[in-house]
Amino acid sequence: MTSQDADRPDTAGASRRSKITPEREQEFFDAVLEQIRSCGYDAVTMEGIAASTRCSKSTLYRQWKTKPRFVAAALRSHRRVRFADIDTGSLAEDLRQAARAAGEGAGKDTGLLQALGHAVMEDPELKCALREALVEPEIAALRGILERGVARGEVPAGCPALEYVPAQLFGMLRMRPVVEGEQADGEYLVRFVEAVVLPALGLP
Repeated sequence: MTSQDADRPDTAGASRRSKITPEREQEFFDAVLEQIRSCGYDAVTMEGIAASTRCSKSTLYRQWKTKPRFVAAALRSHRRVRFADIDTGSLAEDLRQAARAAGEGAGKDTGLLQALGHAVMEDPELKCALREALVEPEIAALRGILERGVARGEVPAGCPALEYVPAQLFGMLRMRPVVEGEQADGEYLVRFVEAVVLPALGLP
């Protein structure tokens, strides 16, 4: 029996989806992600979420069947793009603003990524949901910022550093807590952009 099987109720009605409001659904999603950040993925149970949200355990199982599916749905519900509206007309300033925006949610996102680390490697659906919710939208928006800078002639299209900017920024978000024991907040990321990213792109 897998851990997913053990976390699934043995009820005949588990395949029927109950009707819940979008607001109630979001309450479930917020609760499971907050518990993952606080306790880690393995410590979170459907029973615990049911208790904290004052619903029946069978409601969660009817809706999402297993904990990995529930968490994947919660991640997708939190899909957002912090960089989507950044367009100052200057690539250097856009990157500074992106750094500040990335730093604003650094603690929550980094904690969630770390808490899901092992589970994501074991479950393809969770891995896909994590990328869809927290990684791909941000990278696409950041690449849009870089492409606009190229179109304005601020950076040559063939500049080799362009390829690495997303990995640099997001890598710093993940690694500073590991290497230095501190979050990569907005101020830190702006300094990083000015010291490393802008010089690599040939920007002042």
